[in-house]
Parts: sequence; C-alpha cells; structure tokens
Amino acid sequence: MRRRDFISLLGSAAVLPPLAARAQQAGGMRCIGVLMGYPATDPAAQAQTAALRRELQKLGWEEGRNIRIEVRFSAADPTGVRAALTELMRFTPDVLVSNTNLVTAIVQAEVRTIPIVFIFVGDPVGSGFVSDDARPNGNLTGFANWDSSAISGKWLELLKEVAPQVERVGFMLHPETAALIRYFKSAEALAPTLRIKLVALGVHDAAEIELALTAFAAEGNGGLIVGPHAVTLTNRDLIIAQAARLRLPAIYPLAFYAKTGGLISYGFDPVNQFQQGAGYVDRILRGAKPADLPVQYPTKLQLVVNLKTAKTLGLTIPESFLQRADEVIE
Repeated sequence: MRRRDFISLLGSAAVLPPLAARAQQAGGMRCIGVLMGYPATDPAAQAQTAALRRELQKLGWEEGRNIRIEVRFSAADPTGVRAALTELMRFTPDVLVSNTNLVTAIVQAEVRTIPIVFIFVGDPVGSGFVSDDARPNGNLTGFANWDSSAISGKWLELLKEVAPQVERVGFMLHPETAALIRYFKSAEALAPTLRIKLVALGVHDAAEIELALTAFAAEGNGGLIVGPHAVTLTNRDLIIAQAARLRLPAIYPLAFYAKTGGLISYGFDPVNQFQQGAGYVDRILRGAKPADLPVQYPTKLQLVVNLKTAKTLGLTIPESFLQRADEVIE
C-alpha cells in the first residue's frame, strides 16, 4: 500500500468511523488500540495483553461500560503491521499501545496525533521514537527494554560462565534495527577480554534463522546470544529447537525463552511492563500528554536457568551461578 493511499484511508476512518464505534463514543466509551509484534496464538502475547486489561480494570476502566479494547497481532511482518493498524484506526482509538521496535516504528510513521504508549522497545531515543527520555516531546512515550546497551556485555559474560568452552558466539539480530546494532557493538567491545570472537547473525525470517544457525554451528565451539526483536520473538520455538539440535549453548533476553526450553535467560518481565503501561494509558485518558510522561526502564532483571537443557547439552552449571538465579527449572 502506498503511503498516500494509507493516509487517505486513515483520514476517511477518522471522519466516518463505523456505526458501532460512533455509538460507543456517543455513550462516553473510550477506545484503546493495541498492536502486538507477536502471532495471535503466542502464549506470551496473551499473558501480556491480559495483564494490560486487568490493570486497566483496577484503574476503573471496565470493558463494555466505559472502555473498548481492540487488540491486533501482526508478528514480524511489516505488511501485516500496516494492515492491523488500518483496522485499529477504524475504531478511532483514543490511545494506541504498540509493542516492539518494528511495530512502533510503523505506528509512529503513520500516526501523528493520537497518543502512543510503546512497550518493550530498545533504545527509544536512538531509534527516534522520542527526543529525550525525561521529556519525550511528541505523541509517544512508554517503556523500554534496558537503559544501556551494556546489557549485551552481561549476556556474553553469563554465557561464558555457563559454557566456558565457547570460543565463538553468534549474536542473532535484525540488522536494520539500530538498537540491536548498539547491543552488538557493546558486546563486541567486551568479547576480546573473554577470548571470544563475536559474529553478527543478521536475520529477517525463519528461513534466514535456520541458514544462519546451521552455517555458524558448522565451525564448532559456538554459543548464541539472541537479541530482542519481533523476528526472534515470533520464531523463538524454532531458535530454541535449532540451538538444541546444533548443540549451541544460548542466552535469551526474556524469561519465557528459558521456560520453554532455552538454556538461560537474563532480562526484564514484559508482563510487568504491560501492567505499568496500563498506568500510562489511564493517565492519558484522564488528560495527561505523552510528552509529560517520561520513558521508563526496568528496575529488576531476572536470571532463569533451565537445568534440563543444560543436561542435554552436557553442561554443568556452577553452583554459584544457580544461587544467583531467580528461577531454576529442574
């Protein structure tokens, strides 16, 4: 779809929303559009949107009485994101909630006046979503992944600790996402001190993931860091299965990777971010402007270890490592 046609479509939707939407607005109903960078069947996505609904209810927003929540899922497909956004705009939402850098970039480019609360994005300033964390100065604000790209160095250290034999580490990333390039460069700066060669594995879809992992693993003594992105979220079952098949010790950015078969994970809880996101949506519906709501970062990170996967890979996790873990899967 051409940008001019897309804008025209959005303009028509704003002028003449569907009858149901007009009736709801006439009765004082507010509308929230939620656009997720996950497949609709993804359990993690369902848990996150459920958390948003629960928190909004606690804040006085009851679906069917004073609020309507429309959720659309787009996975890692830009065309699907644009189609889902077009659908949401037909409901003339009062607030949009976007999830992942891929989704947020498209929403930002197409929606200029509706308040947007982003959740689970990397480097919002460097990615151009806001001009400043403290004063976003636009129609976007929200909740970011980590407050520093140095998190990737920590991933490298943790991976080396549980798999000391690793000499080469593939960093799986979406090559057009600026935040992931910063994460890679931060880890790359640390790699020589750990006697590790870091290799960028740029991927856009499942086929590229399989090819990249197979080629990388062929040289031996390898490990894997999986960067956070809609592509890796959408294909996480494939990545976990391939890492097991190719015997690649891997670290992941979110707990649900380790809980579904990944070796270890270190990162924040996205469910908690959706709970916090409900607070920002509430404040905007009550009159606050996104520009006055600072971007927030996680204050607690979780370390999860899957001992079943470690055993399959022939790894013995140090006791000192297990004692630091927030959760150990036996």
